Amino acid sequence: MSLILFYGVPEGCSFGSIVALEWSGLPYRLCRVPMPEVVSGAEYGRINTVGETPSLLLPDDRLLSESMAILNYIGAHSIDKGLGFAQGTVEFDQLNQMLAYLNTSFFNAFSPLWHTVEHELEPAEKEVLVAYGMARVEKVHRTLERLLAGRKWLLGGGPGIADAYFTGIARWNDFHEVVDRSRFPAVNDLYQRMQQEPAVRFAHAIEHQEKAESTGNFLGEVDLEEALGLLRRAA
Repeated sequence: MSLILFYGVPEGCSFGSIVALEWSGLPYRLCRVPMPEVVSGAEYGRINTVGETPSLLLPDDRLLSESMAILNYIGAHSIDKGLGFAQGTVEFDQLNQMLAYLNTSFFNAFSPLWHTVEHELEPAEKEVLVAYGMARVEKVHRTLERLLAGRKWLLGGGPGIADAYFTGIARWNDFHEVVDRSRFPAVNDLYQRMQQEPAVRFAHAIEHQEKAESTGNFLGEVDLEEALGLLRRAA
């Protein structure tokens, strides 16, 4: 059985995992999970008890969740493509360090802003959360600008898993209209360069249900009921 990635829409952080799968050449399928209605429902809860995307159904019928774990799985099975590195190497540690920063700081900076979109709040409470979120997003952009330090990519000499994850999160800045990205030239250059990647264009098309041209080993989409049926048969 091929991999099945359960990806959230709209604007899910699973975007980076789609890009990474395209680059990896691993055979995979996709299962669309609307947020917040389906992702928090009982059916999807059988796949991910936390009620979040992404989730990855592995060929041996195990389920893997959390972006860092999924991206590391893809990387470990794509070392020949330069997406991952052997455990114990300097490169492996550097990749995990960058993914951890993107997950714990860059991702979480947007959390207060998403909270204001997804919940009914009193005006004063919303104002405080928006101000807090905007300050955090500004800070992480400044930090990423320093981390890039004149490099074209977050790690190495070409686009990699960290850049894929970054791209899926960085687009939230446009949704929430927080910072003028051009104030951070290295971050902006990386983001704009990633938009030209065929795998990124593919992921955008998939999310918007437009014609999507895979340059990887995409085998098509499955619906949630079909994916659950595969799990039942494997049990």
